Amino acid sequence: MKVIGITGGVGSGKTKILEYLKKNTECEILVADQIANHLKEPGEKCYLALVDLLGNGILKEDGSICREKMASLIFGNESLLQAVNDCVHPLVKEYILQRIQEEREKKQLKVIFLEAALLIEAGYQPYLDELWYIYVEKEERVRRLSLGRNYSREKTESIIRCQLSEEAFQEQADLVIDNSKEFEETIKQLEAECSKRQLWK
Repeated sequence: MKVIGITGGVGSGKTKILEYLKKNTECEILVADQIANHLKEPGEKCYLALVDLLGNGILKEDGSICREKMASLIFGNESLLQAVNDCVHPLVKEYILQRIQEEREKKQLKVIFLEAALLIEAGYQPYLDELWYIYVEKEERVRRLSLGRNYSREKTESIIRCQLSEEAFQEQADLVIDNSKEFEETIKQLEAECSKRQLWK
């Protein structure tokens, strides 16, 4: 079983690519953001630590964490953001590595695709067989995020500035998938790479 990391900047289309891979390969998809959200639920590992750190003001009436309240609290506060990341990221990584080990023991899957915007920064590379970088030129990312999420150019550019540069992503990647054009062009690349690795269902 291979473990392939999928990374790329905001607006690069990682979710759409993962949906395609999920349908067409014998895989499990692990998405770090989804796992983090799961671990923030009441009774899960991150919940009490975040409430202790940020206070009861981040909670909804049902006792669950309100992501919008949490985001507004830490926005622009680098030390608080770092404290949240120090709480959440190690537990997400622990969960992911446990899932990988479980699937290795079962020997049923051909591949696990692991998606995380901070895959490189969080030090996942030693656990990966390959790292795929999803590339989309900046202006196209700005356009897609404006249409798809109603992001302003300023918001998109501020997120891009906080992420690794194109050069840093490409230096670390074993494979670059260009997702700048029509998705049919991306599918051709994915088909070729998955065929080489015999990942199809």
